Amino acid sequence: MSDLFTSGAAAVTSPQVAALSLLLAFGLAQIIGAVYVWTFRGMSYSTGLVHAMIIGSTICAMLMLAVGNSIAAGLGIAGGLAMVRFRTALRDPRDMMFVFASLGVGITSGLGAHAVAVFATLLFCLTVFTLTLSEFGSQRRFDGLLRFQLPVGSSEAELMALLRKHSTFVALVTLREVAQGQAMEHAYQIRLNDPRQRVALIHGLEQLPGIQDVSLLLQEPTVEL
Repeated sequence: MSDLFTSGAAAVTSPQVAALSLLLAFGLAQIIGAVYVWTFRGMSYSTGLVHAMIIGSTICAMLMLAVGNSIAAGLGIAGGLAMVRFRTALRDPRDMMFVFASLGVGITSGLGAHAVAVFATLLFCLTVFTLTLSEFGSQRRFDGLLRFQLPVGSSEAELMALLRKHSTFVALVTLREVAQGQAMEHAYQIRLNDPRQRVALIHGLEQLPGIQDVSLLLQEPTVEL
């Protein structure tokens, strides 16, 4: 059983072994790409990046199969790769880790360490799902900025009761006169109990007497521009 975890450094002479290595790299890279799609958070999604993961894994497996035990072949391939200029910038370090994992799967598959490639892919995917579902490392600070106008002299007791009902934190940011002194514009920084309560909060505010121009600007901590 232990030989399944060896690197398979001997040159690959069997077409069956070569085909198995290439197909394994292709299949495992597809799994990594699918996990990337399912767990992606953000606005700069790239289909080309997912395709590059799968293609790159297969190319790495092909190169490892071609090198085998030949130092000369390895130096020749390294020299050829040095001539290629990769100018695509990855904005998210998480994307870089997915690309690195795909290339690693291709390398281990090409070297013949098939069991390592399979178990490493499963562990990588499990880690990504765990971090995504648990939102590990995320910081939920102030969820939004609430603005509205109230007539001068309006009671704020009902307003504050409504805000505290839907929020765990309320802080007054600005308070200024508008409409030639007939109304006051309020701006609050709030943290919602549940982001899905934003509609109920807006509807509740609109029921207050004299309130106008209610707006809520949400800040999603999981989305980076």
